[in-house]
Amino acid sequence: MTPRENGSEEEPVIRDNRKIDPETGTVRQNAGEPADGAAPAGRGTSQAPAEGSAADLLAERTADLQRLQAEYSNYRKRVERDRIAVKEHAVASVLSEFLPVLDDIGRARDHGELTGGFAKVSESLEAAVGKLGLSTYGVKGDPFDPTVHEALLHSYSADVTEPTCIEILQPGYRIGERILRPARVAVAEPEEGEERVEFTGGDGRIDADGGSDESGEN
Repeated sequence: MTPRENGSEEEPVIRDNRKIDPETGTVRQNAGEPADGAAPAGRGTSQAPAEGSAADLLAERTADLQRLQAEYSNYRKRVERDRIAVKEHAVASVLSEFLPVLDDIGRARDHGELTGGFAKVSESLEAAVGKLGLSTYGVKGDPFDPTVHEALLHSYSADVTEPTCIEILQPGYRIGERILRPARVAVAEPEEGEERVEFTGGDGRIDADGGSDESGEN
């Protein structure tokens, strides 16, 4: 039974989806789509949010990776600093025990007693501690610096223009910038009025005339 016999006057809609026009032989553009070229509803709209979401996710993961890399780099630097500090502390503790021995070697050298086999042993010991970074300091004529010098004697002199180490009583020792023991020195300051010498470790004072005053009487 046909639609007309059924009482319906609507005719079927026929769409030509062929890509080649049978009359002209040319390729049709957007065959089977509306003539205005508008894209079907829903096409192309869901792709843009997906691309935006992927870009945001990539930026977030990149930031996380950069932050993790920075934290790891800081951790390595901190561990390296701690390792160096522990090593320096251990070396300093060991070398501190050798300072009295080095003082004895220095005194023996000053008195001409550093000879024979003892001289070779002392040279080997000094070379060994030198390889570990130990060095001496303190030279007669150095400007007095309370951060690296310990003044045991104090006097006034017209030969100096600033506080000066005029005698090195005991050399100082250091490892790099770390002071193991300050240099113990005699210090002279520019003369002010009468020249006088003060011994910080004793009870007497020598005046300008060379007389001593231990009882407080002239």
